[in-house]
Amino acid sequence: MAAALNRARLRGQLLQLVATASSLAALAAMLDPDRIATAMGLFLVGVNGYSQFYAIYVGVRLATAGLALLAARQGDQPVLGDLTALFLLAQPAGRLVAAFAIGLPTGVLFVVCAVELLAGLSLLALRPRGKILSP
Repeated sequence: MAAALNRARLRGQLLQLVATASSLAALAAMLDPDRIATAMGLFLVGVNGYSQFYAIYVGVRLATAGLALLAARQGDQPVLGDLTALFLLAQPAGRLVAAFAIGLPTGVLFVVCAVELLAGLSLLALRPRGKILSP
């Protein structure tokens, strides 16, 4: 019983950390899109370039933050944390696909990828035991 409570507490704290980090990443992208885009290896051109950047680096990050925050507050619904983990893991999965065509990311993006992978896998590892298909 104590182990399950400890896992739930750790998972909740990790979800709160994901929510905070995702919110701060979205805020940084809103405040200085050109600097963030350059750090990610992107060059923003025209309205569509900025629109796409904001959709991904602001919209998806805020959605991830909201989902993580909701999951942290709804500890009895592990599927919300699982969805947060899938949002996080989808990004390194996409980068893995790209790695076959053009190589692994480098620099700060490689670190971001490692953090996303670690956070997503940790959320899944901290999932309540015995509730694989629970709502």
